[in-house]
Amino acid sequence: MDRITPKALFLRRRELLKLGAGVTLLTSAAARARAAIPHGPQLPGVKPNPKYSTDEKKTPFDDIASYNNFYELGTDKSDPSANADKLQTRPWQVVVDGEVKKPRTWKIEEILHSFPLEERVYRLRCVEAWSMVIPWNGFPLADFLARHEPTSRARYVAFTSAVQPQMPGVRGFAGIPFPYLEGLRIDEATHPLALLAVGIYGEQLPNQDGAPIRLVVPWKYGFKSGKSLVRIHLQETQPPTTWSQYAGGSEYGFYANVNPEVDHPRWSQARERRIGEFLKRKTLMFNGYEEVAPLYAGMDLRKFF
Repeated sequence: MDRITPKALFLRRRELLKLGAGVTLLTSAAARARAAIPHGPQLPGVKPNPKYSTDEKKTPFDDIASYNNFYELGTDKSDPSANADKLQTRPWQVVVDGEVKKPRTWKIEEILHSFPLEERVYRLRCVEAWSMVIPWNGFPLADFLARHEPTSRARYVAFTSAVQPQMPGVRGFAGIPFPYLEGLRIDEATHPLALLAVGIYGEQLPNQDGAPIRLVVPWKYGFKSGKSLVRIHLQETQPPTTWSQYAGGSEYGFYANVNPEVDHPRWSQARERRIGEFLKRKTLMFNGYEEVAPLYAGMDLRKFF
């Protein structure tokens, strides 16, 4: 749902757009798989957090679950939902290590029982210039990290996604190396907006959306929000990330903040198309989450993209 399309795939997709197929892909995502999208178990005790909400129309569940970028499950938007059963989410463990006083390996059941869940309605802006509004269910990343007592040397947080041999995308044709890697500065990771999500719409995350636990960083392009996390590593140096390494770093760098003034090498970022809508809308700086601006005070946001 939230990663960059490799250049070769983008060029093929652009040809489809010329033929008019792109409009259908962007405005009628659910029509591709609506009848086949299953719902998951309900998450008990999820409470809406009105501080993190919006009056904007929420993207329907079926669209969220059928229009995805998740290259481990395939490169086309419909592949992740079609191959969702290839991701095995039980048993599941998340390792937290590195510059922490209390490293730990968590079972996913322990995580679900240890942190109160809340609903936060966030905008999601994909680097491919489409967007959604998603009611995530989860808990602050800062609360999770605090349990492990980061040391004074913990300046960055690195995230590693799962690789399982039965995932069709990891066999090489996706065009990127696996496992999928992402990272944040420690002050970004502990900002109140940063979330670990385990569900949407009060239900457990669909596999194609990054089950059983994923990162959500709403002021950054969606590919920064790593899916199906298996390791969170705190460290002193900036970690490598998948897309900052891909094609020599020409796609996007480490920060990848939503910035309508900095175009992607192959398209404008000034406007976006909300899934389910035909007309484009203006893209907002930091995806509209201006409260994160102090994190980047004094930085050239054109250079640190």
